[in-house]
Amino acid sequence: MSARAQPPKPPARPGRVSLWRYVKLFRRDLLSAQPAKLYRAWMAEFKTPFFRSYLVNQPELVDLVLKRRPRDFPKSNRVSEGLRPLLGNSVFLTNGAEWERQRRIIDPAFEGGRLREAFPAISAAAEAAVAWLGAEAQGGPVEIEAQTSFAAADVIFRTLFSIPIEDRMARQVFEEFKTYQRSQPVVNLAAFFRLPKWCPRPFSHRTRRSADVIRGLIRELADTRAKALANGTAPNDLATKIMTTKDPVTGQRLSTSEMVDQVAIFFLAGHETSASALSWALYLMATHPDYQEKVAREGAALGPQAGFEELRRLRVTRDVFRETLRLYPPVPMMVREAAQAEVFRGRDVAPGSQVVLSPWHLHRHTRLWDNPDGFDPERWHSENAKHCQRAAFIPFSAGPRVCTGAGFAMLEGVLLLARLCAAYEFKPVAEQVPQPVAHLTVRSKKGIWLKLRDRGV
Repeated sequence: MSARAQPPKPPARPGRVSLWRYVKLFRRDLLSAQPAKLYRAWMAEFKTPFFRSYLVNQPELVDLVLKRRPRDFPKSNRVSEGLRPLLGNSVFLTNGAEWERQRRIIDPAFEGGRLREAFPAISAAAEAAVAWLGAEAQGGPVEIEAQTSFAAADVIFRTLFSIPIEDRMARQVFEEFKTYQRSQPVVNLAAFFRLPKWCPRPFSHRTRRSADVIRGLIRELADTRAKALANGTAPNDLATKIMTTKDPVTGQRLSTSEMVDQVAIFFLAGHETSASALSWALYLMATHPDYQEKVAREGAALGPQAGFEELRRLRVTRDVFRETLRLYPPVPMMVREAAQAEVFRGRDVAPGSQVVLSPWHLHRHTRLWDNPDGFDPERWHSENAKHCQRAAFIPFSAGPRVCTGAGFAMLEGVLLLARLCAAYEFKPVAEQVPQPVAHLTVRSKKGIWLKLRDRGV
């Protein structure tokens, strides 16, 4: 692939299809199931015999749903159908007063100086990733998504529980998460057909078993931390902060069961999204060697002993990572539900209708972005991008439900990208161009294969 070639993009659905065909396409890949018109439309309506769905791209409507009136558009319960066995009643799935209570307890762990406090753990994970990637790079091409998944999991365990992924418990959780993701598509059939609460959900035995194993392992970690807190020997990490924070309204802390729910979503969302973004960033570096060299120079100048304040030097790396999040937003779609009757662009939206926000389509919208499908990190200094960043750039959502770990994700992604490019030169494998597909996050259908060369620095 030349530096001027457009980054890979999934094909759009050709024409109209039946509901059953759409369900099959949707379960296979969220993105290629959609028509090409969504890249230029301000709104599109999808009708089924069971519900109405409205995908909105108009910035004013996105702002309305996420920022101006978020309580009128709670997270859709349909999204939770495929994730409930693992995530329980986590902050990712709740709404209303319960969600507000959880965020009041969780948010302080990610505010202000916590990034500075977490930096040494993230930096250590970056150095570990450089070391083990070198061992993997002996010989042929490397499937880079597997490596970024391992690195992102390492970051999660180091920042949450102060243990590296080499720890027995951390490795078990990581391996079980891989099993869970292979066994359970995020789009459960109940997402299309609203089932009564008493009706059993169609989860496989393998899915339920993996969820039970993961939650059991996380509970063991939480119980161990609770004992350390009681003994005064707990490290000052994210788990300690969350488990000791009282809700300022009720004065209560999270129970052990609630902590299990929250750790499950921290791992699933934080690990999956970071791994997705970093793998695509490395692919884009491989196909754009001019930018790769700039990032490598910034990473080399940073040095392994650099402190938190020195991250401001990574200007090009930060632009590259933002451009990656624009082209390959880890979470491609978010679903809300209209709590009351609405009117969108002159159309009546009935209560209970699904309101879909698609970062994938919004970030590539032809009426908003210059060169929407092109890789151009310098765009972030243009007037067009400055406007779009306010109105049409939502890789971490926006408003009250913005990802609580967005700052951590940016720090992690930029630092790992700089360190890895400083240590290795990445080159594409010509016959293996990745094909983006979306389930829980945007990944490649057959992985992302890259050649690596040690820079010897």
